[in-house]
Amino acid sequence: MRLRPPLLLLAGGTLAAAVVAAPGVASAAPAAAKGPTVTVVNRTVLAPFQLAHDRSSVYVADGGTGTVSKLTSKGLVPVAHAPDSGETAGVAINGKGTLAYTWTVRDAQGNTTATGLTIKPKYGKTRTVDLLTFEQTRNPDKWIRYGIDNPTECQKKAFEPLGGATYRGLVDSHPYSVSALPGDAWIVADAGGNDLLKIDKTGKITVVSVLPRQPSKITAAAAAGLGLPDCVVGATYNFEAVPTDVEVAADGRLIVSLLPGGPEDPSLGARGSVVSVNPRNGNATRLVTGLLGGTNVALGPDGKIFYSELFGGKIGVLDRGKARTYVQLDGPLGLTYFKGALYAGTIGPSDEQGNPTGPGTIVRIK
Repeated sequence: MRLRPPLLLLAGGTLAAAVVAAPGVASAAPAAAKGPTVTVVNRTVLAPFQLAHDRSSVYVADGGTGTVSKLTSKGLVPVAHAPDSGETAGVAINGKGTLAYTWTVRDAQGNTTATGLTIKPKYGKTRTVDLLTFEQTRNPDKWIRYGIDNPTECQKKAFEPLGGATYRGLVDSHPYSVSALPGDAWIVADAGGNDLLKIDKTGKITVVSVLPRQPSKITAAAAAGLGLPDCVVGATYNFEAVPTDVEVAADGRLIVSLLPGGPEDPSLGARGSVVSVNPRNGNATRLVTGLLGGTNVALGPDGKIFYSELFGGKIGVLDRGKARTYVQLDGPLGLTYFKGALYAGTIGPSDEQGNPTGPGTIVRIK
């Protein structure tokens, strides 16, 4: 069994536990006494998973409505739709004005039936890259073993109802973010495949990075909460890495927000992080950890990196190696930095099944 958080429908593992910040990695600090001003600019979105911008406008990928829209003074103007009433997630625009967006289609039982990257140039023919078939044929993380390394017999028995104490990377695709690369190429963060994929101008897909396992020690509280025996306490469980956003820094590094697999609500600890990935060798370096639902990043001026914490109810900023709270904000999802201000999308309220019961917002923070 693989657990999925109800709001984001992100790929996950089978168990979650509290994570401890790694040495030398920044952790979020309390907010300053006086913060920036938050102004609501739109109240018609449902699940603004990703935001992006070109030279003149902000764009929104709304997973709740399956649309990509341009933010204007008169409201949101749809510019693209997911096929078959699917979900849109990632959106980006390159220097030539080409729009790219990721999408996922599921059947009535929630099974993924198609995923892709659609590339819509300002002039010319729209084309789509099939990402689900790539995952099904390649499954880049199939060699990675998740869960407990060398589990005891007691641990194996304990995890049987949860899908086993250990498993190899499964076939799963949920392209959640996209950013432009030089040469009319794109980088996609696949939250289901646990990887970063490059799509060149011909549509060829190559793996840039299979993101590293996210280890956490199982605490006594986590074991008790899940009804697991004492033999699992203290064991290290290696979760999947679930990338929720990818941005390209000026020096070419890929800045990625990560959720570890399993339930992403606050019940089992603050386990999200922000990492820097070297695109030449795929190696990842942690920049920030201890996030409650790390759902997005945005690159600001002077090397600043903004990051959203969905369940933490805030946006943080990494500035000169120090992480701190930038602003308190309920339900932050997508981020983009545009014309001297940070734009953020917030998710609307939902019922216990994750169905929207009201709208979210787009806000400008300055």
